[in-house]
Amino acid sequence: MSSDHEPLLHSTKQEDYDDNETHLLLKLTRWFLKFAMSFVFIAWVCFLFLLPSESVSQFSEKYVESTSGSVFWVTGSLFLFGGPIFIIAFLAILYLRISGEQQLKKPKHAAFRLWTFPVIVDGPFGVVTAAELIVILLVGVYLIWAVSVYAIQNYNLIPYYESQGKRNVMLKHTGLRFGSIGLICLVFLFLPVARGSILLRLTNIPFEHATRYHVWLGHLTMTLFTLHGLCYFYSWILEDRVLHQVINWKNNSIANLPGVISLSAGLLMWVTSLPPVRRLNFELFYYTHQLYVVFIVFFAMHVGDIMFSVIAAGLFLYMLDRFLRFFQSRKTVDILSAKCLPSGTLELVISKPQDLQYNALSWVFVQVRDISWLQWHPFSVSSSPLNGDHHVSILIKVLGNWTKKLKGHVLAVSEEDADALIQPNSKLKASVEGPYGHELPYHLMYENLVLVAGGIGISPFLAILSDILHRVKDSKPCMPRNVSIIWAVRTSEELPLLHSLDLNSISPYLYNKLNLEIHTYVTQESEPPLEEGVVQKYVSPGDFSSPSRSGMSGLVGTGNIIWAGAYVLVPTIGFLVSLTLLNILYINPYNISYRWYKGLLLLICMVTSVIIFGGLVIGLWDRKTSSKGKYQDEKKAAAGIQHNESTSHKTSSDETFVNTIKYGQRPDIKEIFGNIASRWGNVDIGVIVCGPSTLRTSVAKECRSKNFGRRSNNSPVFHFNSHSFDLSLATKRGNESVLPSQEKAKWH
Repeated sequence: MSSDHEPLLHSTKQEDYDDNETHLLLKLTRWFLKFAMSFVFIAWVCFLFLLPSESVSQFSEKYVESTSGSVFWVTGSLFLFGGPIFIIAFLAILYLRISGEQQLKKPKHAAFRLWTFPVIVDGPFGVVTAAELIVILLVGVYLIWAVSVYAIQNYNLIPYYESQGKRNVMLKHTGLRFGSIGLICLVFLFLPVARGSILLRLTNIPFEHATRYHVWLGHLTMTLFTLHGLCYFYSWILEDRVLHQVINWKNNSIANLPGVISLSAGLLMWVTSLPPVRRLNFELFYYTHQLYVVFIVFFAMHVGDIMFSVIAAGLFLYMLDRFLRFFQSRKTVDILSAKCLPSGTLELVISKPQDLQYNALSWVFVQVRDISWLQWHPFSVSSSPLNGDHHVSILIKVLGNWTKKLKGHVLAVSEEDADALIQPNSKLKASVEGPYGHELPYHLMYENLVLVAGGIGISPFLAILSDILHRVKDSKPCMPRNVSIIWAVRTSEELPLLHSLDLNSISPYLYNKLNLEIHTYVTQESEPPLEEGVVQKYVSPGDFSSPSRSGMSGLVGTGNIIWAGAYVLVPTIGFLVSLTLLNILYINPYNISYRWYKGLLLLICMVTSVIIFGGLVIGLWDRKTSSKGKYQDEKKAAAGIQHNESTSHKTSSDETFVNTIKYGQRPDIKEIFGNIASRWGNVDIGVIVCGPSTLRTSVAKECRSKNFGRRSNNSPVFHFNSHSFDLSLATKRGNESVLPSQEKAKWH
């Protein structure tokens, strides 16, 4: 008998050994890739930092000069300044592919974590974490260093240009130096706004955070370029040659007129993006910001091919992302359900393919063409990916013109239908971009979780809570064991939002595995409504288990890593090959030497590479996802799975969690956090806040205070995370064209 089992035991041991060996090999590979990416990035940043020095500057000039005259044209300068970006992106593809679905791990117990510890809570940058502050300080050091070195170099050049006048020489060279520093800032400007970028997935920076970095870089870049233009303009005034210089278009040197046009477009974008203008008239900001195309085209003509190649890598990745989003947004999506809730909130349930993955902290951008062909609005999802394979839900607060039109359209279509629900074959459709968000669901990485929301800011927390409950029910990886929700609303009409999630129906015995507390504060009502405090209960539609004919596109940068990686790799290789062929077949044979023309050719080569090679990958990707979705639909149909109509679940009256509602008061964050600290003890607490800037500031301030004031090892560590766009992007007149719905609720 034992002899019969020996081969089986031997086989099992061998399989375990092979699994351990494979796991070790993958772990070593990940570490190697991470080290390689860190080394390349640090070396690249050091090179850019030291570029103002004469030795590094002379090296780069000699290298660019030697390579630009070869068969590879600007590939040499492109590799020197932008090559590290491409290298990191390629290595990131391998790293993310090998990593796969990473296991949830408890954060290391440290007093301060750089990315989740707020250092500055009141200031021009909003809430700034320790890691962000370090980067800001490094940028400040670079600016001081670069300006100082360039000033010394300019002063040393005066004896060689005395005939032209010292002031004139200093102005022109100072303007040139400001332009050089601005060029380095422009290298990074487009990276944060590539929503589905491999680099954002690698660093796990969500789009709503990356947008802030783009804003900061935009202010810095335009400040430097404005100083660059002012220095030259003033020197032309001294020479009494303003008009001549402005319209001057040199073929073999810097072309001034394209520079003037590019700077003018940049100034229009900059001025209309300032908070006062943006709040007053968001459409003006949005439509003026499309001038970035004019800015880039004339910038390429102004600086020429060599200098434009410095920013080509980051711009190319942005072009890829923008082209992919264009294809994704062309598809119209079925609205499976649309409801108008009593609180003046809309709930849309949107069809999606089964294999399109997202996490509970994701965003989607929505366009309804019946309302506007131009406006896109970001909303955080309110459903968990475990709620159903074929739909995603969003909650929209009706506040501005667009949302009012959307509500009217929903009501108009609903009147034509027998049911209040809108069926997939109805007139209401939308275009959707996304989902975008964190690569890792950090709401699942803490055993202790505090969720703070204001108004419609509860929307993403419904997704988080549903995700946790489903994971607890299905015994999937899930670390949270203590969850406390603090929610502030103006009136009791908003309370049904929280009851749209039937907790007991999802996980009837959640109290055995999850300690859940919900504390609600109604700030503008001193007592419950006349209905004796009974909260009207609304339950969100159930699972749509059958796929719709028209769901969200699977073409998204945060989707399948193999296809997303191929979409970066193939166009990049095609771009480099195109540059070489263009030089061999056109530039060299015809002796093309005009700098502005070669800069324009470089930009055209970038665009055509994205369209041709990127379009090829998109076509194959779309064909693959379509055939896969069709196969899944047929498989479900063969299994006899029918479409479930949206029904409301019966809510159990026996609540298995703490649920308190307080009227006529605001939440005292200091008191609440103090109570949590005394009850939970020496633990890591993940704090996620969603709401206006005043709410984020008060929560961040308390997290900082608690962490700085730790007197013993028995005190918890609060890790701050924000799930909101900056409120400075909002408008005073209720126009929600850039903010998600939850950001519209003001803190009361």
